[in-house]
Amino acid sequence: MFLLIGYVVILLASVGTYSVHGSLMALWMPFEYLAIIGLAIGALVASNGPKAVKATLRAIPSILKGSPYTKTMYMELLALLYEILAKVRKEGLMSIENDVDNPDSSPIFTKYPAIAADRHAVEFLTDYLRMMVGGNLNAFEIEGLMDKEIETHHEEAHSTSHVVAKLGDALPAFGIVVAVMGVVNVMGSVGQPPAVLGKMIGGALVGTFLGILLSYGFIQPIASQLEQRADESGKVFECIKLVLLASMNGYAPQVAVEFGRKALYSTERPTFAELEQDIKSRKG
Repeated sequence: MFLLIGYVVILLASVGTYSVHGSLMALWMPFEYLAIIGLAIGALVASNGPKAVKATLRAIPSILKGSPYTKTMYMELLALLYEILAKVRKEGLMSIENDVDNPDSSPIFTKYPAIAADRHAVEFLTDYLRMMVGGNLNAFEIEGLMDKEIETHHEEAHSTSHVVAKLGDALPAFGIVVAVMGVVNVMGSVGQPPAVLGKMIGGALVGTFLGILLSYGFIQPIASQLEQRADESGKVFECIKLVLLASMNGYAPQVAVEFGRKALYSTERPTFAELEQDIKSRKG
């Protein structure tokens, strides 16, 4: 929503203010638009593999929706972790084996739909719970493995923002290319009347205008939104990591979830009282 609001403000501030003292038709140069778009698509395809292009095209629509990483979502995550660890503490690690192997049908996981909908978070959690059930790794070894997986996720999540940012960086140069093509066309028509030449020069400058406006006004904001969303997604993994490691080091469930709570951004982090009340309400 904020992305669209920003786009409206950008258009009003650029095209809107220009329309007060100039003709909007002077900006309508369809071949310049076509050239800019074609160069952008060509650069996107040429500089990235199919996997990166597909991931980017899938990720862009997601930023038009609200972020799923809200306080409510994190409270669900912490409550889920608490319930799992409380069950382990009461009944032993083997008691969660079925929940870990079949989270889709687990009576615990299904109580938390916001977490169950995040396939990556569920996979990350169940993988390390499975290792804990197996009992073959200590906390130090699991922490090292978690760090490596979080690092990999971080790189993968940020790849789409890097693709879009590089495209945004290239657009001003593409605008210059289109402008130069227009100038060459003008130089080949020096015998035309001044009114005709003026229109041709204006059309050439539209290419530069488009390249800069599209880059800094439209493409770079998308890259920034994707980067922020990737950073937010990483907090889920850090939270799970800290809670599980605290549990492996002998802390009680109510203390272990505090480790995870402290890792969250302050804007989404529930207070101690809010989390305690939420867990109590879920226990009935």
